[in-house]
Amino acid sequence: MSEIDLDELRDELDEFAVANKEAARSPRDERIIAGFEEIQKFVEEHNRLPSHGEDKDIFERLYAVRLDQIRRQEDCRTLVAELDHQGLLIASAAEAEPEPDDIDLDELAAELGAEVENTSDLTQLKHVKSRAEKRAAEEIANRTACDDFAKFKPLFAQVQKDLDTGVRMTRPFKDKAEIEPGNFFIVGGQKAYVAEMGDVFVNPGGMRDARLRVIFDNGTENNLLMRSLQRALHKDDAGRRITDPSAGPLFAGEAALDDVESGTIYVLRSKSDHPLIAENREVIHKIGVTGGKVETRIANAKLDPTYLMADVEVIAEYDLYNINRSKLENLLHRFFSGARLEVQIDDRFGNPVKPREWFLVPLNVIDEVVGKIQERTITDYRYDPETAQLVRWDK
Repeated sequence: MSEIDLDELRDELDEFAVANKEAARSPRDERIIAGFEEIQKFVEEHNRLPSHGEDKDIFERLYAVRLDQIRRQEDCRTLVAELDHQGLLIASAAEAEPEPDDIDLDELAAELGAEVENTSDLTQLKHVKSRAEKRAAEEIANRTACDDFAKFKPLFAQVQKDLDTGVRMTRPFKDKAEIEPGNFFIVGGQKAYVAEMGDVFVNPGGMRDARLRVIFDNGTENNLLMRSLQRALHKDDAGRRITDPSAGPLFAGEAALDDVESGTIYVLRSKSDHPLIAENREVIHKIGVTGGKVETRIANAKLDPTYLMADVEVIAEYDLYNINRSKLENLLHRFFSGARLEVQIDDRFGNPVKPREWFLVPLNVIDEVVGKIQERTITDYRYDPETAQLVRWDK
């Protein structure tokens, strides 16, 4: 056995030795590092530094204050310097501008009504309400009696009628969506009407703002800022915008920026070899409304008596926005009820079925009816099955 060189063996064993642990960091250092990593994550996701401002998200405001603190304190900068691959510690004069109040993290969290279990873990913030949100709530609640409510009362009555008949719809209010005179909303459980708007100005947060006169359906009014109403609507789970009946087309190839797509009117033609259907195929159509894809709805048509136990082809589609699907479908079926196809089809189990959504109506008439609904003049017309045309009620 050859002699073992102990020094050489020691060198080889050193490669497998457990490295000495670095001195344990203090809880404060761990919090600073964790906080800095959260700021880095924000920058990666948003491709910008966090900013101050009451109009900013609570977490962004906290990140901005935290970054200012780290930049100002030499020991903090030294601690995270090796982690700073984004150059966050190098601040321009503008970037280093502190929150106007120059408050620290704990003060900011306390002011915002935050319950913080661990100041390094912002995911623990609960019941957060910013000063801007508090001010918005106060402005909404601070109302006075509307002396000239008599001239606004008929407007609220008409809006309710429009909602009942489907002429108007309600939809969630989008954060920071613009508000204009003549708009109706539901906020705090009451209808609100924007009667007047003052001159537009830029607020300290760099946002367009204006003073509004808002009338409520309980006979009160308020003079508040547009941004306060926006915040109140956004924070109210039941807050809604009431659509304008003349706010644009109900059916279009493209939706407006703030439209909510409701579904599709579809017109189908059957490929059934049933004698009655085959003889009148060009004028027999199924008319329906769906909130999903038409192709998915008709995928198993030949197994469904609703589709006459046969494949179908899509003849026409109309995109549908800001309207109740079931109400519209009922309207279409009632309008063409005099031309409903009377046919009985056996389902795959031999049971007789009478489909109710097929009509003897030319495609051009269906297209015309959709146009009349869009123009809101459909109530002036009826369908004459004998002439296969739309005619006015007075004829």
